[in-house]
Amino acid sequence: MMSQQQLSDRLEIQDLVVQYAHIIDSKTFDELREVFTEDAHVDYSAFGGGVGNLEETITYLKEAVADAIFPNTQHLNANVHVTLHGDSATGRVMCFNPMEMAMPDGHRQVFFLGLWYLDEYRRTADGWRMCRREEEKSWVFNAPDFMNL
Repeated sequence: MMSQQQLSDRLEIQDLVVQYAHIIDSKTFDELREVFTEDAHVDYSAFGGGVGNLEETITYLKEAVADAIFPNTQHLNANVHVTLHGDSATGRVMCFNPMEMAMPDGHRQVFFLGLWYLDEYRRTADGWRMCRREEEKSWVFNAPDFMNL
């Protein structure tokens, strides 16, 4: 049976996962400093994206997910599987990610990504934070040909 602390830890981590998705979809990328540790490592390479520390990731997202390129996105998370190890934890989080892309000819194309987030979390003085997030590709549907996903 889980202790109250374990239940609380799991809920805090699930809230962190939801907060991340909200930040990405609202394009308020500077708020990622409230989700990640300062020494975090983020790897978006499964879909051709950036790999780096927190500040590099924020810079990358501001350029790559700008409104002019991706006017609308949704990161829908499910199956949040968390394994607690005291003041650290690991997670595997399913994500269904519809994206609307502004195409060079002026129309917009909607495509879908299926992925897993492979996460590491750490308890800090400010609560639980992600210290590592890596995307694992599951599937792609209707992506523009030039994206090579």
